[in-house]
Amino acid sequence: MPMKAERRKGKRVGWLAAVLAAVVPLACAGELSRYSEDGLRAELAEIAEAETAVLVPMRDGVGLSTNVWRPKGATGKLPTVLWKTPYNEHNPRGRSAQLAIEAVRRGYAFVVQNERGRYFSQGDYEILGHPQTDGWDTLDWIAAQPWSNGKVGTLGCSSSAEWQLALAALDHPAHAAMVPMAAGAGIGKVGRFREQGNFYTGGVPRILFAVWMYGVDNPLRAQLPQDLDGPLRARVAQYNDLHATKPKVDWARHIWHLPYSELLSSLGEPPATFEALIRRNGPADPAWEQGGLYHDSMGWGVPALWFNSWYDVSIGPNLELFNHARNAGTDAEASANQYVVVGPNPHCQFWQLGPDYTVGARKVGDASFPVSEQIWAFFDRWLKGEKKAFPSSTPKVRYFTIGLDKWQADEQWPPKAARPLRLYLHSDGRANSLHGDGRLSPGPPPAGAPADRFVYDPANPVQTIGGGDCCNGGLVTPGAFDQRQVEARHDVLVYTSEPLEQPLEVTGFVDAVLKVSSSAPDTDFAVKLVDVAPDGTAWIVGDTMLRARYRDGYESPRLMQPGQVYELRPTPIATSIQFGKGHRIRVEVTSSNFPKFARNLNTGGANETESEPVVAENAVHHSADAASYIELPVVAR
Repeated sequence: MPMKAERRKGKRVGWLAAVLAAVVPLACAGELSRYSEDGLRAELAEIAEAETAVLVPMRDGVGLSTNVWRPKGATGKLPTVLWKTPYNEHNPRGRSAQLAIEAVRRGYAFVVQNERGRYFSQGDYEILGHPQTDGWDTLDWIAAQPWSNGKVGTLGCSSSAEWQLALAALDHPAHAAMVPMAAGAGIGKVGRFREQGNFYTGGVPRILFAVWMYGVDNPLRAQLPQDLDGPLRARVAQYNDLHATKPKVDWARHIWHLPYSELLSSLGEPPATFEALIRRNGPADPAWEQGGLYHDSMGWGVPALWFNSWYDVSIGPNLELFNHARNAGTDAEASANQYVVVGPNPHCQFWQLGPDYTVGARKVGDASFPVSEQIWAFFDRWLKGEKKAFPSSTPKVRYFTIGLDKWQADEQWPPKAARPLRLYLHSDGRANSLHGDGRLSPGPPPAGAPADRFVYDPANPVQTIGGGDCCNGGLVTPGAFDQRQVEARHDVLVYTSEPLEQPLEVTGFVDAVLKVSSSAPDTDFAVKLVDVAPDGTAWIVGDTMLRARYRDGYESPRLMQPGQVYELRPTPIATSIQFGKGHRIRVEVTSSNFPKFARNLNTGGANETESEPVVAENAVHHSADAASYIELPVVAR
């Protein structure tokens, strides 16, 4: 696709922001966070002219409810920041209200739009909200407004970021920049990852998706009459938010329900999005190409400042997409202007980063980062043409290294200095639990080393404790937590290195290769990387998983034969961690991680529609001719 000539010209419209900044100091995020919701809205009303509940027409006649805030008294053309959401933010609240205030004070128009089928928008809801057609039409509408300078930046976290990805592939002439934050659920396939919007990891369904859909998908929602005129619609929106409150669910109990495909319908919910997706034939089903997900066959056309985090649900695909966008080649200017920030936080908690930060239960020191400052500097660069605001010398990659507890920078991911270190799994056949004989060392295993065996019973799965997750109704608290409760189980294989004589930084993608066998025709294998402190605390660093039937690719599922040894290569773990002096590196291997992931029932059938589990006897092999290992990207400083 051609470069955006208008974007290259970088027309300056920064005068208004300068005037406003001189008259009224910009409130920082910390100050804004002390305001009540009513206080935030009152401040926005004081500084902005508002148009509310405007039905922006889409090409099929559906109107999307849209609010616009512009600086009072503005006379010049304005750049625009667009926040599109499926959530109840028609009247901005929390972070969107804070950002609206910041935008207006800096001389931007701030637009909040509800996806179709949500709240005051017309039409039927579809996950990601038709990002290409509805996204394109919305950009057309904004660019055509008399107050618009023709440049739009898209902004948002989670669902407000995920729809941006497929739109970026189209290279709309008004789409000048984007700041997608925690956007992994908008990724279908990218590089080695085929998670289809966080629906899977390694072909294993992630339970968060079902729980999240219960709260978001509402096929029985109330709607305003379609012919209600604009002023009356805006009036109704002032005192009715159309926010449905569903019955509370005891997810800790209900999550055990089988079959998994009836998790929501068993609550009395009518068939909707979850039921349609769970019926698909795995991660390679062609239907995944038809929705709003971004796939790496689509190209890339927009400069981006990415915000990601180590304990989010999809840090691996996010970083893989960052690399893809840099190398897509469909818009040279866009590919040359991709930047990423990776914090130690869980999903969307970027503004909470600060001194004495704790992620999960692990203290990581001062994790402060100027999130809002960098967002507006990036938009000033691309929407106002102020090149000095976000100079080209800004590092392409900025990331927080846990253990070292500091921010670092590089020009690529993984860092150029990263070198692979292979550590092999060893034991005398008794690596079961923390008290077994599992070892991790750089030397390859000897010939004839016995395999480690364990029993996986789907009725008694290994508990999830921390790690990367989100949006799961409280089932899992994301972050770094001690894994010794899990490691005490006999069905968890534990491999631990000797104490390190010097600190060891691991920054990049961590790969695992397992040689496995099973009594079952299909089962799962889960891998976890752990940092063991001198006092024994076993901090989870990251995890991954693979359903054995997909070992040769998602397009070619194959069942196993009892006793035969197969090679599994799960998708990599992405991290930046310094294992300190005296710390030990640990790898756990088991066959479940529940309730983060749905259980494999070991039948070899369609797990999602089955109710009767089978117990599997599983094994991990590590001999000279069947070595299992992890490969760590080590950075020498």
